[in-house]
Amino acid sequence: MRLIPSGDVRLALFEEGERENPTILLVHGYPDTHRVWDEVAGLLSDRYHVVRYDVRGAGSSGAPRDRRHYSFDHLAADLGAVLDEIGKPRVHLVGHDWGSLQCWEAIGRPGIRERAASFTTFGGPGLDQAAHFLRYGGRREVAGQLARSWYIGAFQLPVLPELAWRGPLPRALARSMRLAEGIEPRQGHPADTLKRDGRNGLGLYRQNFLTRLRTPADPGVEVPVQLIETSRDIFVSPRLLASMRQWAPEFWHRRLAAGHWAQRSHPEAVARMIAEFSAHVDGGASTRSLRRDRVREGRGAYQDRLVVITGAGSGIGRATARAFAAHGAEVVCADLDHESAVRVAEDIGKDFRRTAHAVQLDVASTTAMEEFAGNIAEQYGVPDVVVNNAGIAVAGPFLDHSLDDWRRTLDVNLWGVIHGCRLFARQMVERGEGGHIVNIASLAAFVATRELPAYSTSKAAVKMLGDCLRAELAGHGIGVTTVCPGFVSTAIARNATYVGSDLRELAELGLQRRGYPPERVAAHILRAVHRNEAVVPVNVEGKIGYAMSRISPSAMRAFARLSGVVRNPVVGR
Repeated sequence: MRLIPSGDVRLALFEEGERENPTILLVHGYPDTHRVWDEVAGLLSDRYHVVRYDVRGAGSSGAPRDRRHYSFDHLAADLGAVLDEIGKPRVHLVGHDWGSLQCWEAIGRPGIRERAASFTTFGGPGLDQAAHFLRYGGRREVAGQLARSWYIGAFQLPVLPELAWRGPLPRALARSMRLAEGIEPRQGHPADTLKRDGRNGLGLYRQNFLTRLRTPADPGVEVPVQLIETSRDIFVSPRLLASMRQWAPEFWHRRLAAGHWAQRSHPEAVARMIAEFSAHVDGGASTRSLRRDRVREGRGAYQDRLVVITGAGSGIGRATARAFAAHGAEVVCADLDHESAVRVAEDIGKDFRRTAHAVQLDVASTTAMEEFAGNIAEQYGVPDVVVNNAGIAVAGPFLDHSLDDWRRTLDVNLWGVIHGCRLFARQMVERGEGGHIVNIASLAAFVATRELPAYSTSKAAVKMLGDCLRAELAGHGIGVTTVCPGFVSTAIARNATYVGSDLRELAELGLQRRGYPPERVAAHILRAVHRNEAVVPVNVEGKIGYAMSRISPSAMRAFARLSGVVRNPVVGR
C-alpha cells in the first residue's frame, strides 16, 4: 500500500501483478473497501497488473472535512490521480456499485475517457443513464426500480442514517449477505472500518443523486462497455440495465446467476468475464460468450448460442436443430445413426450457413454420455441450450413386455435424459451464466394407455424429473422445460418395437393422417426456451390431455381402460 494525494485527501493505493502486463483498475462500491475484490484480484494478477484503491472516506483512505467534497467532480479527480500514479496510457476500468456509478461519470470526461481502454460495470448504472430511464421508461418499469431504490431516499434524511450505521445496520448487512447470497464474512470484508465507512459514504448519496437526477448530463460514452447483469441483484432492475445498451457504441450485455456482491460469491466467473473482455478489447480473439452477448442490430434470437440436441437425426430432433440454426445458433446434432446426424448437419450448413456438428451417440450409455459432454465442453464450450430428445417406443400390453423391453426403453427415454441433465446442468452451473434444458416427454406423460406401459412410464418420469430439476436450477439462472407433444408425424411408429399384435401399419397410418409436422413442435420448443416455460403440451390432443389429467384424473383412468394402440398410435411422437 502507498498513499497518493488527491485534493484534500490521501488515497490508499494497492497493486498486484507485473507492471508490464495490461492494467485492470478495480473500483469498489459502498460501503465496501478495496478488499471486496480480494478473490477476483488474486485470479487476475497472474496475467494482469491489478490496481485497487480505497475511495475517499473508505478504508485506509482519508475522508474530506467538507461533506460537499464527495461530489462527482472530486471522485473523478481521485480517479484521475490514480491513473496518473499508474502511469499507463490506457487501463481497463471495472466498477461495482458506487464504483460503477463514478466510473460511468468519469469515462464521459476529457482526460479520463482517452485513458479508459474498456469499462466493465455491474451492480450500479450511471446516474445520467438512470435519469434518462426514470424520465422516459414505462411507468411500471420505473415504479419497479424506484421500489428497489427506497434506501436512496432514506439516506437523504438527517441524523437517522448515521445512527443506523452506529447501531444495527452493519450486523443487518452481514446477515443479508449470508442469507441472500451465501457470502460468509472473512478478514477484510466487511471491513473493520465498516461503521465509519458507512457514515462517511452517505455523502456520496447526498451530494450527487438529487442534483444529477434533476439536471442530467449527456449519458453517452465512447468507451467499449461490458455490463454484467447479476440476476439476483435486489437493487437494480433488469429493465434499467437493459436500457443502458443505447449509450455505448460497443456494448456487451452479459448475465451472471448471482447477487449484488458477485465478486465475492462468484469470483471465478467475474474474473473470467473481465479477462475475456479486456483481452478482446486489446486485440485478442472473441470468445463464444462474448460473441453471444454482444449487442447488435439484426441478430437472430439465438445468435452464437451453442445448442446440443440428442436424437437430432430425424423427426422432432432434426426439426429443432434446423429451427435453432435458422435463428443463429451453432448446433451439435447427436444421434445413434451417425449418417443421419451428418446429413442434418450438412443441410444446416447449406440452408442456413450456420455451423453444425454431427456426433454419433448412444444416450443409454453412461460412458458415452460422459465422454460426449466432456468433449462438447472442451471442443465447443458449455452449451447454452440442451434438448434431450432421443427416444424409442415399445408398443403392446404390459404382460407381453420383456425385461429387455423395459430396460431398453428406460435406458434411452429416462436414463438418456437423466445423463443429459446431470452432465450439462453441472457445466452450466459451474459457468455461472445460466442456460436452458429442454426434455422431450409426451402426451403419454399424463395420459395412460394400455398399449404403452414402458413408454408412458418413462415419459411420466421425465416430466417429474423436469419439475424437480426446474426447482433446483432456478437459483442458478438455468431454465428447465418439459415439452409434451401429442400425435406428431414422425418415424417413431415405424421404428417402434411391437410386442403381442403387430399393429405397425395402423400406427404409422394414424400418425400420417394426423398430419402434425415436427417443425411445429420445434417452434414450440424455441418459444418455450425464450419464455422459460415449465411444461408445454403441444397440439390439440396434448393440451386437452394435459388439462383433463388435472381436472379429472378419474376420467383419464377410464379412458385408459378403453384405449388401445389403434386409438393411441405411439402417443406423443
